[in-house]
Amino acid sequence: MIIIQRVNRFTYHPRLLEEQLERSLSTFPVAVVTGARQTGKSTLVRTGAVGSGRTYITLDDPDVLERALREPEALLRGEEPLTLDEVQRAPELLLAVKRSDDERKTAGRYLLTGSANLLLMQRVSESLAGRAMHLVLTPLTRSEQNGAGRAGLWGELLETAPDRWPDLLRQSGRERADWRALARHGGYPTPALELENAEERRLWFAGYAQTYLERDLREIVSVASLPDFRRLMRACCLRLGGLVNQSEIARDIGMPQPTVHRHLGALEISHQVVRLPPFSVNRTKRLIKSPKLYWSDTGLALFLAGEEAPRGPHLENLVLSDLLSWQGNEVEAAQVSYWRTTTREEVDFVLETSHRVLPIEVKASARLRLGDARALGIFLAEYADQAPAGLILYTGSQITWMRENVLAVPWWLVI
Repeated sequence: MIIIQRVNRFTYHPRLLEEQLERSLSTFPVAVVTGARQTGKSTLVRTGAVGSGRTYITLDDPDVLERALREPEALLRGEEPLTLDEVQRAPELLLAVKRSDDERKTAGRYLLTGSANLLLMQRVSESLAGRAMHLVLTPLTRSEQNGAGRAGLWGELLETAPDRWPDLLRQSGRERADWRALARHGGYPTPALELENAEERRLWFAGYAQTYLERDLREIVSVASLPDFRRLMRACCLRLGGLVNQSEIARDIGMPQPTVHRHLGALEISHQVVRLPPFSVNRTKRLIKSPKLYWSDTGLALFLAGEEAPRGPHLENLVLSDLLSWQGNEVEAAQVSYWRTTTREEVDFVLETSHRVLPIEVKASARLRLGDARALGIFLAEYADQAPAGLILYTGSQITWMRENVLAVPWWLVI
């Protein structure tokens, strides 16, 4: 067994989710924080104002897990607010939490964390609807890695008139970076912040994959062949940014389509796979309705695919991860999707709020051509009343208008 834990050598980096979590604990009896293993959930819930004055117990402790399975009500007794880590290991606890809340309704009484999406797990029959706020901790954003507890400038761009975008971005103070290095490091705190070279990161990712397959996965789905599941993960990581076609994946790896469907569900529940939905507003064009496939962490995706050099889809994945982190901390509902017509006009991401739509194209190129703005132009013409302008994020250094309503921006000035 490869050991993936090591001595914590870095200062705590503030997380974007902290503010939303504090609001949730002051409003709801229960707050639930889920996310892939090793994203920093345990550190988050034990640090600062969130962790102050709370009793912390983890179901990774075999004795605690046994108590949770045999005497869940007894485990919840006590006067101090309680933090329960890795609750997906004992779904029975959620019923006990519900009964406890019926007896004593107190804001912030329970803070639960888990490495699986409890709302999607078949074994979980109690969603704590009306009692709990469900939040997702994603891998570290670039800004979080740099010590700022935030994501990209998405909120500012949505609130600013497009003609003022260049000034906003020039004043952002964000420094140029190598997106390929960022993709290789990923956003898990250990490889992103602690490990010093590619070999150490490779060993960490190998240990992570092994631990996930041998432990976490078995709590979600029955897997007859771990080698087959590894091949499925590799196939997914090689298809970043592509449409989800389960029949094609099943044919390529020699696995029954129903098994592919079940295993993709397990990957989504455990916060590994991201299925990006299509933009749902239909006007005059016929739209593709299949989701697109991405991975939660680019560093892990590169390792699982056996790739050394990041490709364009990995830059897309970095942008999407930042968008999803920003989305998860917004009080107002925000949707992230993609747009593609049956004639293959495509916009990588569409950020939608109640008052504006922002289409975003990502190009892993330092030089752009006028044709790179074509799909954005078609989208903006179709949804002119909602989307006044769009963005192209690319790897060059200049901020320039490609057309009247399409601004090309270096990716590092936004995320």
